Amino acid sequence: MMISELSVRRPVFATVVSLLLVILGLMAAMRLAVREYPDISAPVVSIETRYRGATAAVVESKITQIIENQVAGLEGIDKLTSSSAEERSRITIEFAADRDIESAANDVRDRVARVQGDLPEEADPPEITKVDVSTDPIIFINVASDKRNILEINDYADRYLLDRFSVVEGVALARITAERRYAMRVWLDRKALAGRGLTVQDVEDALRRENVQLPAGRIESTQREFSLRMDTGFYTDEDFRGLVIGKGKDGYLVRLGEVAEIKRDAEDPRSLSRTNGVTGISIAIIPTSTANVLDVSRGIRAEIERVKAGLPPDMRVELNVDNSIFVVASLDEVEHALVVALALVLVVIYAFLGTLRATLIPALTIPVSIIAACIVMAIAGYSINVLTLLGAVLAIGLVVDDAIVVLENIVRRIEMGEPALLASIDGSREIGFAVMATTIVLIAVFLPISYLPGNLGRLFGEFGITIAAAVAFSALLSLTLVPMMTSKFFAGGIVRGRVTVYIERFFHTLSAHYERWLRVAIRQPWTLVGLAMVSLVLAGVLYRVMPTEYVPTEDRAMVQINVTAPEGSSLAYLDRYLRQVEAIVNDEMKSGNALRMVVRSGNFGGGGD
Repeated sequence: MMISELSVRRPVFATVVSLLLVILGLMAAMRLAVREYPDISAPVVSIETRYRGATAAVVESKITQIIENQVAGLEGIDKLTSSSAEERSRITIEFAADRDIESAANDVRDRVARVQGDLPEEADPPEITKVDVSTDPIIFINVASDKRNILEINDYADRYLLDRFSVVEGVALARITAERRYAMRVWLDRKALAGRGLTVQDVEDALRRENVQLPAGRIESTQREFSLRMDTGFYTDEDFRGLVIGKGKDGYLVRLGEVAEIKRDAEDPRSLSRTNGVTGISIAIIPTSTANVLDVSRGIRAEIERVKAGLPPDMRVELNVDNSIFVVASLDEVEHALVVALALVLVVIYAFLGTLRATLIPALTIPVSIIAACIVMAIAGYSINVLTLLGAVLAIGLVVDDAIVVLENIVRRIEMGEPALLASIDGSREIGFAVMATTIVLIAVFLPISYLPGNLGRLFGEFGITIAAAVAFSALLSLTLVPMMTSKFFAGGIVRGRVTVYIERFFHTLSAHYERWLRVAIRQPWTLVGLAMVSLVLAGVLYRVMPTEYVPTEDRAMVQINVTAPEGSSLAYLDRYLRQVEAIVNDEMKSGNALRMVVRSGNFGGGGD
């Protein structure tokens, strides 16, 4: 082929092409995101609405059903699920895989806006978010203290820690889980209200009317200007106690402190958060969709060390969960398999070719082809994950085929007496179209995997294209780099080692035995057909009885215990049983079987975990 002849006659051309592929491939690889599995998240939009004080039945009838009926007719919906719990409604809409998530979210917002006026005035506006599996937290940081309560810990983390972790490179969001914010809580005395002729609505109206900050304008003169500020907001419990909520018949001003108990407490006290029995909160770290989770983990760990230097003596900040370690472990195993596969391939090549120089030629094409495949991965927006690395492992045996075929044909001509330069040109020209045909067939086999429908296609999409790209680059290298290197390495002839002689004798003996058994088999064709049919039936039976699953079960040395309380259970009721579970787990920690115990609970009124 012309490109092979050009590479042999212009060795700099073949060298530059290979170096260019390596450089661009390495640049692309450094920019690829790292995750455990490909991003297979379907277009999902969720609608969440809070209605404080409402039961699950009220939330279902007043919010969930109204919104659900409005969005049910949207185009491209695959599945619509809803749940109504105390004070909370959640609707999840999963669209078809080819539906644009931005367009779907805008359609949902338009539909929800139509029924906004039909929802209760006391309910919060519906929150519409695009759900992405890749935005699950990868790290949970525990913030605890032996002397502070949960409110003080939460306030400290919100003021001094949250922003520091949010600005770490690759972090999209840092948020506090099991959050407890300060709020002014008012417990009304119904008898005191009734005795003064007031209702709960009077108290609510007074709070809405008086506890506001309003602009007051400014005072202007010829020389100076002063901005006016009306300090009408309430900040302390004394401010709320002095709020006038009504007026008696005799003109007596009724204040809130006379009909209610007012205390600064948590906005939502119905949650539990402990680590190893010590009260604390967690900061969840969510990476960006294109971030390298390993870099994010290293950045968070470094930031934790810097934070510890300025913490109060009673505060502790430490990692609770780091899911990136499982990504590292998975990738390490695949990389180990990659190295072993490469080593075995090189051993086999040396055993049959019998010379280190001949082994070096295909040994160079393997890493160059795989590195060059990263260029296609970067253009397509793929990531380095278990499946793409698995594709690289499989590609080792495929990309080396082209190089071996071209190399063997050239070596055969050299052994027949042709000069190395001429043998490289004629040998690659003779086998060139066969190499292209083989490459096209392999691409045709693996490329359709990337276009399978549903979740299976999204899962293996990167796998198929990665292999196809590596095979395509291997064909290019086989027709450029291999002929050029062969013409240079074997200019003085070929000298095979003793190992190759012994291997050839072994295969000659094996070939003779195979020929003898083959003659016996040919004389009994129906016996072979019967054995083949029995094997086929047995394989079909085993296929049907074998268990099936989406992905293999992975042991991550983590046990999750879900505790669901009866409907209407209080925080104290659930906490009593959770402490019993903690006592059991604590025994495992003392024996060394467990390292950390994390308790998080919420969703009361409908159970918790």
